[in-house]
Amino acid sequence: MARDTPLPTGLKPPSRLATLGELALPFDMIRFGLGGYLLIGAPRGDGRPVALLPGYGASELSMRPLEAYLRHLGYEVRDWGMGRNQGRVVADVERFAAQAAAWVEADGAPLTLIGWSLGGVIARETARTYPHLVREIVTMGTPIIGGPKYTALAQRFAGRDFDAIEREIHARNLQGLTQPLTVIYSDRDGIVGPDIAVDTYNPQARNIKVDGTHLGLGINPKVWRIVADTLAGKT
Repeated sequence: MARDTPLPTGLKPPSRLATLGELALPFDMIRFGLGGYLLIGAPRGDGRPVALLPGYGASELSMRPLEAYLRHLGYEVRDWGMGRNQGRVVADVERFAAQAAAWVEADGAPLTLIGWSLGGVIARETARTYPHLVREIVTMGTPIIGGPKYTALAQRFAGRDFDAIEREIHARNLQGLTQPLTVIYSDRDGIVGPDIAVDTYNPQARNIKVDGTHLGLGINPKVWRIVADTLAGKT
């Protein structure tokens, strides 16, 4: 994509109805049981190293169900080891990259990164800055375009220059990524506007829409099957 590509336009935060819909998380948990059939016959893993990065305000605990599933399939899965995601993206990229470098040296292989929400931003920026550490990226409900002003959490960042942040994110996105990208998003996402959770910058990015809330993406059987098929190259 050309460096002079203009900022995307027409972006919107999630609707209030969608944000209220995040209260349906208990129903998403029930739907997980009903949708378990989607996981039947999921391809076995090849033992590759995988790291899971939680979303803003969440810790490794939020990724435990997906971690257990991927271990069951045969992957070498690690959590990011940094506790609760406090939203310090620049610092967290550096901290995580240092940990990732140690893992890569020990494993002799780059990592596949799976990031939920803001964890996906950290995964992408780690891959952009330290491409030798990252083999592949999967994001779930990640704010890729625009930044916090198009999320339901914008008020938590009051006082910041949202327009400047948007321009900075756009400039970084224009640098592109070299790794395979699978981008999972939902039109029912009540935290991150669906318009900003897709990747329109990298031609290799696969944008895949699922049905579910933002908070339910980590326990969504459709998401799990997409991840399983992606890691196994069944796409």
